[in-house]
Amino acid sequence: MNRIKDIFTFTEDFPLIFTQANFWIFFGVIYLIFAFVYKRIRIRNVYLFLISLFFYYKTSGMFIGLLIFSTIVDYFIGKGIYRSDDPLRRKVLVTLSVIVNLSTLCYFKYAYFFTDSFNYLFQTDYEVVNWLAQWSNSFTTVNYFTVDKIILPVGISFFTFQTISYSVDIYRNKVKPLNSILDFGFYVSFFPQLVAGPIVRAENFVPQIDAPTRITRDDFNRGSFMILKGLIKKMIFADFIAMHFLDRVFDTPDMYSGFTNVMAMIGYSLQIYGDFSGYTDIAIGLALLMGYKLPTNFNSPYKAENCGNFWKRWHISLSTWLRDYLYIPLGGNREGTRASYIILGVILLGVMIAFGNIWTYILIPSLVGVAVLGARFSPTVKNHINTNINLMLTMLIGGLWHGASWKFVIWGGLNGLGIVVYKFWRKVSPWENKTGMLVHAWKILVTFIFITFTRIYFRGESMEQISMLYNQIWNNFDWAGAGTVLSAYSSVFWVMLVGYITHWLPQSTKDGLQGLYGRSPMPVKVGAVAVVGVLCYQAFSSDFQPFIYFQF
Repeated sequence: MNRIKDIFTFTEDFPLIFTQANFWIFFGVIYLIFAFVYKRIRIRNVYLFLISLFFYYKTSGMFIGLLIFSTIVDYFIGKGIYRSDDPLRRKVLVTLSVIVNLSTLCYFKYAYFFTDSFNYLFQTDYEVVNWLAQWSNSFTTVNYFTVDKIILPVGISFFTFQTISYSVDIYRNKVKPLNSILDFGFYVSFFPQLVAGPIVRAENFVPQIDAPTRITRDDFNRGSFMILKGLIKKMIFADFIAMHFLDRVFDTPDMYSGFTNVMAMIGYSLQIYGDFSGYTDIAIGLALLMGYKLPTNFNSPYKAENCGNFWKRWHISLSTWLRDYLYIPLGGNREGTRASYIILGVILLGVMIAFGNIWTYILIPSLVGVAVLGARFSPTVKNHINTNINLMLTMLIGGLWHGASWKFVIWGGLNGLGIVVYKFWRKVSPWENKTGMLVHAWKILVTFIFITFTRIYFRGESMEQISMLYNQIWNNFDWAGAGTVLSAYSSVFWVMLVGYITHWLPQSTKDGLQGLYGRSPMPVKVGAVAVVGVLCYQAFSSDFQPFIYFQF
């Protein structure tokens, strides 16, 4: 009875997530009921919508009201855009959708970020007050919401981008609006991908809403294989190395040698990949078991030969969203607009504030000055600036999407700089067109090192902690103690080695393993499930290990 109570009541410390036994009991029950209703499309859609709302309640409690608000607003705005023939009215409505959604996102995610930046810049001491919580609590006798701080609702960045794309796609005449608000709610809240993606486009998912459910043997095999793969990635390649090594080092980097910090950074690249791609693998697998297809979100990103190729392989649904709804509207690679320059100027000012040292105050204005002079006197320089400014801006904003801190903007900017530098390097590189194995491996290694070392801005809790880590690497590397570190954490490093080897296996080998699983008889599949279950149980910790991207 206690287990049933845990499943059907909200507990902030223990939300319903894929790595808990409670979730699989929950999914088993709803899947059994789904087997009885899936042939009746309307009942199926309403059923999955209600289940999805309950799932979000289990992860975010009363913030379910925010999800319902977003659903109602964009459903009626989408209807209004589609029914109107007036270009101005259509533009006003789609702008309203963007403003309402981004304002909601900014209130919950960036209130502290903007307030702290304002206080630093103008030497004020304003504090954040949760006016929305106060207003909401005034309608009830029970104070459901905390008023002294703003809590970030789980998955708000994902479903906000999803509803924006719906309104914009209707405005662009790429999709027609759904006739039922319940169907639209189902699209917005489909529980496998609701809280951490992948971000689903309306043009890809809406046609599936009215289609009959067809679950082929291949779908079932691929879905169950993806779930098993995702659990291994999350619970072994992510959680195990984090609990037994990474968290200790990153909590106090100055207590460990530079070599240990470097190994932790390499481990973190595996952790965040295993954590996030593990979630999306499970989400895609769950959806397939119910007859729905979600987009691929990862494509072996550490096989990338350059930074640009990495971002075509990592978090693909976000990268393509930013390309289609930000980069191209700002002018793409054709021109830099006035909006591009204004936004970039604000972000660069913020980066100067974040670093807060004399070298930044000198370097950034100097680079801007050189760029302005070069553009004024050289059409070639001006063309290069206009070609790359929107790319840099997209990466900077993409960094800010990941977290409300200037360190995330810096992280995004470094990745954007990596893409821009490579665009020029490939024009002069003597190895660009060579295809030998060593050249291929060298390109992958350089890209991996770059991505890994920039991620410290992603993982570090503060600029001070990031500075400590870099200081240990440069001033206290301690090669002599490397053997002791490798021995002390040997189980962790073996797991890391296996994780990277499996990642770098040829795609044909991975497809072969999936095919072998699909062709195997049911007892073998059950055995595979049992083996994965035992492995994950051995790596399991009683401490709650949320998915990293829940915070976004």
